[in-house]
Amino acid sequence: MTPLLKQAWEQVVTPLFQRPKRVQVAALCYRDAGDDKEVLLVTSRGTGRWILPKGWPMDGMNAAEAARQEAWEEAGVSEGQLDRAPIGAFSSEKEMDFGGVARCTTSVFPLKVEKLVDDFPEADERTRAWVPAEQAAEMVAEKDLQKILREF
Repeated sequence: MTPLLKQAWEQVVTPLFQRPKRVQVAALCYRDAGDDKEVLLVTSRGTGRWILPKGWPMDGMNAAEAARQEAWEEAGVSEGQLDRAPIGAFSSEKEMDFGGVARCTTSVFPLKVEKLVDDFPEADERTRAWVPAEQAAEMVAEKDLQKILREF
């Protein structure tokens, strides 16, 4: 391939086939457990993997508020102290309803849980578990999320 053709390929053709990453938000729900913190994980509806409550940004809400809403819908967190600044982000792939896969970057917002209820929108679709942060890091699949949990 000539240098000019290679340059054209990299600048014009390649971007046509690369989709940008989509943005999601997640709540790192936690509670104090003595000297340590426990993290609330939920199972994914599609795969049953352990994840943080997460989802797409929502109209009329900033990213932190959307993360809080996901914590309510997916884990039953009805009250808590939300940190409006993300503590990190991780990359993942999300299987879409239409069968495709979206590459996502998910910002993580800490949420100290003050009240957890058993009756919440996705209660019949998910399992939730309180685990030490180190154990949570071992349960999730995403390397960057594992690092966030270990540093938390």
